[in-house]
Amino acid sequence: MQFVFSNHVLDTSRQELSCAGQGVAVEPQVFDLLLYLLENRDRVVSKDDLFDHVWEGRIVSESTLTSRINAVRKAVGDTGRDQRLVRTIARKGFRFIGDVRVTRPEPRREEAPRPEEAPPQPPPPSPDDSQPPRAALSVLDRPAIAVLPFTNMSGEVEQEYFSDGISEDIITALSKLRWFYVIARNSSFIYKGKSVHLKQVGAELGVNYVVEGSVRKDGDRVRITVQLNDVATGSHLWAERYDRGLADVFAVQDEITQAIVAAIEPQLYAAENFRSLRKAPDSMDAWDLVMRALSHYWRVTRQDNVVAQALLEKAIDIDPH
Repeated sequence: MQFVFSNHVLDTSRQELSCAGQGVAVEPQVFDLLLYLLENRDRVVSKDDLFDHVWEGRIVSESTLTSRINAVRKAVGDTGRDQRLVRTIARKGFRFIGDVRVTRPEPRREEAPRPEEAPPQPPPPSPDDSQPPRAALSVLDRPAIAVLPFTNMSGEVEQEYFSDGISEDIITALSKLRWFYVIARNSSFIYKGKSVHLKQVGAELGVNYVVEGSVRKDGDRVRITVQLNDVATGSHLWAERYDRGLADVFAVQDEITQAIVAAIEPQLYAAENFRSLRKAPDSMDAWDLVMRALSHYWRVTRQDNVVAQALLEKAIDIDPH
């Protein structure tokens, strides 16, 4: 099926967007977002709709959604100021308002056989939030991450519930990411109240990455600091501080957890991708091959898709489970 609008054509069968006959490079998630807006152009699409259908219910930040909407507008020659095609409806969502004609594509006789479709969308090695192709890897092939109990810096024992709750919520949210193995609370919480070196945690729990942080409460305000650490190098991959009011403790806890997980996920993928690119081809395992495949997949070209597919097939040969 083809959606024809302005000078653009979005072809669902070929997963292509073109403008005046020239291909427009778009990331898979941006393509999916534009397609969903086109399919539902007769109504306002809420943010929750987009989270459910484009991100499949995964936790993403408002800034990520804004970034992807901006990418859609750029791909179709629109801007946030003009909003000729994609309009923001205040406090409600978004709607595609351009004139659209739906047609069926004509077969290209001279076109070489198209390689098999690239795997479903992967999470990007960038701050924007995307999703990886779903190859099956055994648990031991996946990178492991431990979330240590956050330190209560308030000096009030009764505030332990809040710092522990933040840690537990992050563990739960990260556990929904099928590409990373998250150490259970009972294992990571053995370090509560202890000062331990990252390498000790890595050796005892068998993890590649450690999340740690602290919570400081002062009156009706709370400050939470969090760090993502690489066990092998002992370096910080990412760190952030969050200052919030405590009008609604659980709402604040949920908000901060979502923000932390949305920030951590792309950092993990970026670190794994960088690590895989530094390994010799003959020493790569299934996970390394998948990470290397992603670097080609996100270039959104036919040749890179062929390379990505070959790498993924090799990964499946190594680990079919």
